[in-house]
Amino acid sequence: MMDAKLFSQALMKFLFGLIIICLLLFIPAGTLNYFNAWLFIALLFIPMLVAGIIMLIKSPELLKRRLNAKEEENDQKIVIIISGIIFLLAFVIAGLNFRFKWFNLPQIAITIASIIFLVSYIMYGEVLRENMYLSRTVEVSKNQKVVDSGLYGIVRHPMYTSTIFLFLSMPLILDSIFSFIVMLIYPIIIIFRIRNEEKVLENELKGYNEYKEKVKYKILPLIW
Repeated sequence: MMDAKLFSQALMKFLFGLIIICLLLFIPAGTLNYFNAWLFIALLFIPMLVAGIIMLIKSPELLKRRLNAKEEENDQKIVIIISGIIFLLAFVIAGLNFRFKWFNLPQIAITIASIIFLVSYIMYGEVLRENMYLSRTVEVSKNQKVVDSGLYGIVRHPMYTSTIFLFLSMPLILDSIFSFIVMLIYPIIIIFRIRNEEKVLENELKGYNEYKEKVKYKILPLIW
């Protein structure tokens, strides 16, 4: 039976996110006739809606964890605030770039960015499928176990791998090289988040230290 309360919570967050993104893009752009913004919204929210429905039906507990964005770690609260500022700036700058025609990317760059975005989204979905304990906050759930197969057998934090490619491709889809420059701060923030997260996992998740010995790389094979 569908959880009506969870459905309402998920729907409200989905609509709230959609409205905020539209405001951040179309108000600075000064028009609704911003094709790249509509393209980005479709690429972002259609798969998000599908994934949300699947989680609601098949894995409501995972959906609850994904909806919980309240961080307990002070270091992570700072990371969340800085990330929010980066996203706000990136979207506003993209809209302004469209309005004032500062710089336009070649269509091939936008097409490649769209493909990278979709592939990264598929990867993100696979991470959700593999790890039922995945949360938006740094925490260890009751009875949580180490996941060491699939993508987790390649890197320890495949979710962050996918989000880095997702977020770096976003401004390119929006046809804004200046937003891309702003978004380059995001991978640096993720490095700090991972360092803090690994401390929590080492202390609270049984078997994580052994997993670190088995899987050497955090987000990019042969690099880091």
